[in-house]
Amino acid sequence: MAVLIATCVSTLVVNANTSAVSILLPAISEDTGTSLDTLQWAVTGYSLVGAAVIVTSGALGDVFGRRLVFLGGLALFIVSCVLIALSGSGAGVIAGRAIQGAAGATILACGMSLLSVSTSGAGQVRAVTLWGGASAVGAAAGPLVGGVLVDGTGWQGLFWIDAAIALACVPVTLRGVAESRDPERSRSIDFAGTLLIAAVLAPALLALSEGAQWGWVSAGVLGCFAVALVAGVAFVVVERRVAAPLVDLRLLKDRVLIGATVGILLSAGVINGLMYLVSLYFQNPATLALSPFEAGLATLPATVGLIAVTPLVPRMVQRLGIGPVIAAGFAAATAGCVLLVFVQGDWRYAAFVLPLVLLAAGLGLVNGPASSASTSAVSADDVGAASGISNMARYIGAAAFTAAVATVNATVGESRRSEGDGTADALAAGLSAACLLLAVASGAGMLLSALAVRARRRRVGPGAYGSAAASHAHTVSVASTALDSERR
Repeated sequence: MAVLIATCVSTLVVNANTSAVSILLPAISEDTGTSLDTLQWAVTGYSLVGAAVIVTSGALGDVFGRRLVFLGGLALFIVSCVLIALSGSGAGVIAGRAIQGAAGATILACGMSLLSVSTSGAGQVRAVTLWGGASAVGAAAGPLVGGVLVDGTGWQGLFWIDAAIALACVPVTLRGVAESRDPERSRSIDFAGTLLIAAVLAPALLALSEGAQWGWVSAGVLGCFAVALVAGVAFVVVERRVAAPLVDLRLLKDRVLIGATVGILLSAGVINGLMYLVSLYFQNPATLALSPFEAGLATLPATVGLIAVTPLVPRMVQRLGIGPVIAAGFAAATAGCVLLVFVQGDWRYAAFVLPLVLLAAGLGLVNGPASSASTSAVSADDVGAASGISNMARYIGAAAFTAAVATVNATVGESRRSEGDGTADALAAGLSAACLLLAVASGAGMLLSALAVRARRRRVGPGAYGSAAASHAHTVSVASTALDSERR
C-alpha cells in the first residue's frame, strides 16, 4: 500500500505541476518582468531535460536501487520547487524548471519500476490503472489548481504546495517501500548518451526559438543546427559501442516501432503546443481576458475529451486494428487544428470548445494504441527499451513543438502588428499560423500511421489507458510485466 500511495501521489503532483505552468506564465511574466517569449523556456527546458534523463534515471534505479533513486528524485523536486518559489527573476524560474524536468522524469521512471516489482498479475493491473488515473487527475487538476492559487496566493503558491506534498512522500517511501535492484542488468550507465541527447536538443531548440529574430540563415542559427548535427552523429557512434545504450539502435530497424514512436512524438507535441498557446491566448487582455482560474476552467474540454475517449479505445482497436485507430485519431486532431486556423480576434470562448474537444479526443485515440504498438512490436526482452524510446519521444515532442509554435505565434503576431493590425487581430493571426503548423503535423501523423498497420490487433492494456488519458503530460510508461500478462 505504501508503494502505491507514494508513487500515485508523486505522479499526481508532477503532472499537476507540469500542466499548471502554462497557466502561471502571464503572472510570472508580470511579477518578474520577463517576456513570455523568454519564459517559454520554463516549458521547453523542462521537457528538454526530461527527455535526456528519463531513461538514465530508470537505469540508475535498476543498478543502485529504485527506492534510493526515487527518493533522490523527490529531493530534487522539492529543491526545484523552493528555488522557483523564491526566485525573483525569470532566469531563476527557468533554471528551476530545468531541474524539475530531471526530478519529474526520475520520479515517474522509478515510480513505475517500483510498482512493477512490488506487484504482479491482477494486482499489477490494478496498480498500473491507478497510477495512470493519478496521472490523468493531476493533469486535469493542474490548470484549475494553478489558476486558483494565482488568484489567492500568487503563482509561488503552487510550488510551495507541491514541495510540501513531495516532502510528505519521503517518510512514506522510507518506511513502507522496499528497496529493489536488477542484478542481471549491466552496471554500465550511458551518461555520455544522456549528455549527447541534451547536446542535440538544446541548440536545436535555441535555433527554433530565436531563428526569427536572428535570421534563419544567420551564423547563430546555422551554428546551432551544426552543433546539433555533430552531437547527433556522436550519439549514434556512442550508442553503438556502449554496453547498455540509452537507445538500442537495433530496435529502430522495426518500422512498426518507428511509426508508433513518431506518432507518440507528434501527439505529445501537438497537444503540448496547443495547450501552451491557448493558455496564453485566453488570458491576454486583448482577446478573452480570462483570469488564471477561468483559463484553467477553459482548458477542461481538452482534458475531458482525452478521458472520455479512453474507454472506446480497446473496442476500436479490436474492430479496426491499431493503424486505422491511430489514423482516425490524427484525422480528428487535424480537424480541430484546422478549425483553429480560422480564429479571429473577436472570437469568444464558445468557438474554441469544439476544436479543443476534437483535437484532444483525437490525440487520446492516438496515444494509447501507439503506446501499445511500440511495445507489442518487439520481443518481451525488449519491451523496456521500447518503452524508454516512447517516453523519450514524448518529452522531445513536447519540447520541440512548444518552441516551434511559440516562435511562429510571436513572429506572425509581431509582423501583423507592424502592418497596422489591432492587438487582438495580430494575436489571432499568430495563433492561426501556429495552429496551421500543428494541423500539418497532425496530417503527417495520418500518413505515418500507415507504418503501424502491421501491429496485430490486441487488447490495449491499462498502462496505455493512462497514457491516453494523460498524454499531454507525456509521462505514462507501460510496464513490461503488465504487457506480458496481456499476451498470456
